[in-house]
Amino acid sequence: MTSIVSTSFTLIPNQKYRRSNRRSNHSCNILGSDSQNLSTLGDFKALPLELFQIILEYLSVKDISMLSMVSKTISHRLINYISTSSGSRRLLQQDFHNLELSGRRQGSYILEHYRSLGLLFKRCTLLLPTKERLKYIHKILSEVSCFKFSGCGIPMQCLGLPCYGMFLQTLTAGWDELECHRVYNFLCELTNLPRKVQTVVCSKPGSARKLELRIRLFCRSVLLDHWIQRSDSAFWLTRILKPWPMVNQARLLYIIFGPISSQDGQVVWQKMTEGPTDETSLKGLADAIKLLYDTDTKEWTADDVISLVDELSVVPREWLLENNARLLILSGNNICFTFMASKAVNGRANELARMIVFLALVCEKDLYCMDWAVKMMQKVCKVFSTQVERNNFLQNVENAFARVIMDMLQSVMSGDRDEEDSSFLNLFHLVNAQANFHKEVLYITMNSTST
Repeated sequence: MTSIVSTSFTLIPNQKYRRSNRRSNHSCNILGSDSQNLSTLGDFKALPLELFQIILEYLSVKDISMLSMVSKTISHRLINYISTSSGSRRLLQQDFHNLELSGRRQGSYILEHYRSLGLLFKRCTLLLPTKERLKYIHKILSEVSCFKFSGCGIPMQCLGLPCYGMFLQTLTAGWDELECHRVYNFLCELTNLPRKVQTVVCSKPGSARKLELRIRLFCRSVLLDHWIQRSDSAFWLTRILKPWPMVNQARLLYIIFGPISSQDGQVVWQKMTEGPTDETSLKGLADAIKLLYDTDTKEWTADDVISLVDELSVVPREWLLENNARLLILSGNNICFTFMASKAVNGRANELARMIVFLALVCEKDLYCMDWAVKMMQKVCKVFSTQVERNNFLQNVENAFARVIMDMLQSVMSGDRDEEDSSFLNLFHLVNAQANFHKEVLYITMNSTST
């Protein structure tokens, strides 16, 4: 009987208690929500927040990163920990300048630390919209002066920007292009990069040397150098170059990848115009050109890249043809042939003939196989539509050899020699280049007639 009364009271509550029951139900839901959040903390729910943060001090950044994936509640607690003075002090290591004491080991350690930190931020902010993620991350990282565009007084001896770049690369790896566009726009707004680039590309080369150096270091260290996939590097390089006209793209490419002084790291503008240069001075430019040409992107056509190479060869003034030829060789067969074929199509046979001479000279000097230069000439010959055009081109090549040799001989006979006697050495190499070039031509001719 008692049970019946109890059951009926439970199933049919009195009407006048309905409002108070709602309140009690609501409070039960809140308690349930809080208890659910606590339950996601696992064994950590018994710990005060202060003690939880003390435990984090004993975990590596990689371990904290793994811990952030346990639950949303723990991830939120970790975000709070990062924002604390103790968490920020521990995670944002700023020992960027003591490289001479510890050598490469210290440099690799701190770069690896910021790679792990990038992964931690990537996981902790996973549920936030891209704009909010970037704002939060900037708020935390803004405490580090060496992460700013002009924040470090000794940028050439600082690992701040490389660490920032490693952090961003890890954070944005796997993001789609739209999100990466937002990241680039955010960085441009933060650093005022477009205005700074406009200053250097519209000024006389070398008139803003410190700003040129800052732009080079920021673009290389933060945006370009840490990517493993070439397509990623091409994406970020495209973001840097594409807003500008072709002539400014060439100037900017030289600032970012051109030769620099070993003393102060500043761009050496006269390197390509004053005398023959070595491969190391051209390798960065050649690699950047190959990156834009070889990567499957709709934003760069073959004509775009060849036009960029053409513009580059007159920055800041017309290069020595030997340096131009060396750049083409380092850029690879496809770019070299496409560049030369465009000259053949546009009726610039005299320029093309001189380029063949200097390709042969570079092959002789840098110990490349001379048959490569001969085969390149053969391939270019096929671009001409008639036999008369091909014969005229071959005659131009021979005339170019003769004129360049006479010019060098005149320079030697005038007595205008430097300490290394470079004029005589150049003549010596060119005569040998001509002999080896014609030897390869004879080999090909004799082999074709014998078969």
